[in-house]
Amino acid sequence: MRLKNKVAVITGGAAGIGKATVQKFVEEGATVAFCDVNDALGSTFAQELGAPHSYHRDDVADRSMVQRWIDSVVVQYGRIDILINNAGITRDAVFVKVKDGQLIKQMTEEQFDLVMAVNLKGVFNCTQAVAPYMIKQGCGSIVNASSVGGLDGNFGQTNYAASKAGIVGMTKVWARELGASNIRVNAIAPGMILTDMLLGMPPEALENLKQKPPLKRIGTVEEVANLYLFLASDEASYISGETIRIDGGMVNGT
Repeated sequence: MRLKNKVAVITGGAAGIGKATVQKFVEEGATVAFCDVNDALGSTFAQELGAPHSYHRDDVADRSMVQRWIDSVVVQYGRIDILINNAGITRDAVFVKVKDGQLIKQMTEEQFDLVMAVNLKGVFNCTQAVAPYMIKQGCGSIVNASSVGGLDGNFGQTNYAASKAGIVGMTKVWARELGASNIRVNAIAPGMILTDMLLGMPPEALENLKQKPPLKRIGTVEEVANLYLFLASDEASYISGETIRIDGGMVNGT
């Protein structure tokens, strides 16, 4: 019960890593308010959890929607102890592709803007909505979802890598600015994790991916949830401003 009597807000909590994190936090004693854009999954999951936990359909890129949700969480529970900025999307495409001297394909402005809006601005929106409440109560833990793509780059992910690298920078700034109010801010950088997207790959492709990390396997959503849990808990009380990889020991270029 490492999160007993804590109120946790988790974005993108209806599926994948987010859902595993909600489940883990509930098991550890937290009261959880989570959001997602998938209303069907979110509502069903909320029914499974039951009271006192709650779900709200929310687009983290929509600043006014985020503020209304966070305000309502404080009205309902009286405080917010933990913010997990987990929500994120991908819209992969090559930066530019040229054939016979002619440009034939490139990442669109819409693909770039959408990923930045959700992955980077969404984290900004949620944290700026929550931070004043944490400052007022004099404590809090914020954990942001970066990625190994934000640290090492990844083919076809200019938008995603830029957004996740930005999160590393914001994490360091917020750790400095909010530390005086006893608020810790950290980030995690997952590598290949067995989500629905990977499960939909052909078996041979999935097997090839398993051989890339030195540990020779793909990580699980539960393992990522465990890292979120540690950084959110008092066990990590002197850790702030860090981005911790969870990638099976992957080294760029190997």
